[in-house]
Amino acid sequence: MLEELKKCEICPRNCKVNRIEGKIGNCRATDKVEISLVSLHQYEEPCISGENGSGTIFFTHCNLHCIFCQNYEISQLKKGRQTGIEELAQIMLKQQERKAENINLVTPTMYAYQIKEAIKIARRKGLTIPIIYNSNGYEKVETLKELEGYIDVYLPDLKYYSDEMAIKYAKAPNYFKIATKAILEMIRQVGTPQFDEKGMIQKGVMIRHLVLPNHKQNTKHILQWMKQNIPEEVYINIMAQYFPSYKAKEDLLLNRKLTKKEYQEIEEYFYLLDFKHGYIQELGEHEEEYVPIWNENF
Repeated sequence: MLEELKKCEICPRNCKVNRIEGKIGNCRATDKVEISLVSLHQYEEPCISGENGSGTIFFTHCNLHCIFCQNYEISQLKKGRQTGIEELAQIMLKQQERKAENINLVTPTMYAYQIKEAIKIARRKGLTIPIIYNSNGYEKVETLKELEGYIDVYLPDLKYYSDEMAIKYAKAPNYFKIATKAILEMIRQVGTPQFDEKGMIQKGVMIRHLVLPNHKQNTKHILQWMKQNIPEEVYINIMAQYFPSYKAKEDLLLNRKLTKKEYQEIEEYFYLLDFKHGYIQELGEHEEEYVPIWNENF
């Protein structure tokens, strides 16, 4: 039994509910790990997907409530099934057997302690490929410290600069303050990216930012912070894959895709700041409407 779940303070929500007794807080997760999809994913950054694909494990639920979430069936509508810690370890090992380049834990926050125990088991049984913690950025530093030594690569989002945006679009007060502290802790733990002979990331931090329509200044503020506070060796990924999913179709500012003009302005600003490493997507060169499908057979 994981004592931390008796009074859950795993994420910044600090709900303090007893998940062991089935009580649910903001994220709606209980003490049982829930998984929605296991796959070899080809649509991550080249240094993550590689030739064989990233061994993704999509966890059900999320501690953010982004109204434009492209995986809303998983994050908000609870699509998934329960699994145990031992089975989670076996899933990791199975992904390695399938020649996955890494284990990619997608939205893992609410299961951080169960994941830690599963990694212990999997490593004892021969897991050697890198573990990626693919996060929305709304993380608690204290929880991240508990994961030190178990995570090889941190892949956080940095979504919102203003508190007004974070509350409006994700019901996440103090998102920027919390996420930036978390990112600095991630960098302290695993440092800047290290790659193998094939160019696959083995350790380090990569930061993602999704550009939103009608919110160019949000992106510029975030890029400024990263330029001033993040080592230049850290990889930055600027993403153009936004489309109005879930409840975004009802929002006057988010109910369309990016225009070529507004994204070009972001591209120019990115290059003006002279980031040394990372990726910037081209409009039309990404999987715009990829929605994970529930896999009954994992």
